[in-house]
Amino acid sequence: MARRSKKKLRTGFTTGTSAAAAVKGALTLLATGTAPETVTVQLLIDRALTIAIADCRKTGPDTARCTVIKDGGDDPDITHKAVIGATVRIDRADASGTVRIRGGEGVGTVTKPGLETPPGQAAITPGPLKMINMAVTDVRKMRADPGAVDIEIFVPRGKVLARRTLNARLGILGGISILGTTGVVKPLSHAAYIATIDKSLSVARAGGLDQAVFTTGRRSERFAQGAWPDLPPEVFIQIGDYFAKAMEMAAGYGFTRITIAVFFGKAVKMAQGIPHTHARSARLTLDQLARWAEAETADTALAERIRRANTARHVFDFIKDDYPVLVSRVGHEIVGVARRFAGDRLHVRVVIFDFGGSLCLDSEGQSNRQGAAKRS
Repeated sequence: MARRSKKKLRTGFTTGTSAAAAVKGALTLLATGTAPETVTVQLLIDRALTIAIADCRKTGPDTARCTVIKDGGDDPDITHKAVIGATVRIDRADASGTVRIRGGEGVGTVTKPGLETPPGQAAITPGPLKMINMAVTDVRKMRADPGAVDIEIFVPRGKVLARRTLNARLGILGGISILGTTGVVKPLSHAAYIATIDKSLSVARAGGLDQAVFTTGRRSERFAQGAWPDLPPEVFIQIGDYFAKAMEMAAGYGFTRITIAVFFGKAVKMAQGIPHTHARSARLTLDQLARWAEAETADTALAERIRRANTARHVFDFIKDDYPVLVSRVGHEIVGVARRFAGDRLHVRVVIFDFGGSLCLDSEGQSNRQGAAKRS
């Protein structure tokens, strides 16, 4: 049998790289009189990237507007194929050579502390700002020009795209962020998700919060928000599969209390001490759950039934009502594992929802469907 070759995943580039390319395209047009088809942008790692220009035109004697289509490669996010642009004006009356960068249409404004960018400024992080300045320097090498440079970064659909992000919760309003720590997007990279968790924790702490509610996705987060409607939105942080890393970061930021709100499938993985709970990286075994069942109930038939089950959800269907002691054991195992990941520096509470959103377990007392938080 012929072996199937693995497809090599394609690397993309960030919104920050897109913005720098748009700036370089506009400046090149002003410097040479010719609109470039491509530009080469120096990344924040030891390499450069050639990027196609979508549209580039002069809008005044010393002003040009240029756009780039952002490419997420084989790890696309909500900004994949978004138009990222720059309007650039050379201010010849200002001989200082200053580069002034601001956000325009579709670029969010930071309104809360705790992010790399201070409140009141456009949500353009330091990496892209550095890349934009490097792009200006590159063009000035082609043609010395003493004029200052005014740059406005814009994203025509930025406000619409921002609705599908966590920006509003982080205090970034009016559009998306212009991001990038290296300039490239590596397919299936974990770094971006971990960075989002880190920023969420930072914003919560900067807002004076010392507790957080960790969920693994939008659905569990929605149920958690229904369970605790009085908590501020910054409290709720989606950690995805990054159980150990999130606990470690929370301890590092000085949180004192973490609530973990999950469904039973993730709960079983967490209870077994699996640091990264994605199915591809940690194959779920029901053997340990079966051993816990036998220890808690002395029911060998139940333990064997669990071993033969298809999934943890399958198990949950037949234990949630009749064997709450086993659900409780899973929750309390998570408490111990989470505290270990955090270096025993946090108070940990675990809540397990059923798949309709009702509260099945609260490690601090409520269990077996008390305190329902059902949502349609």
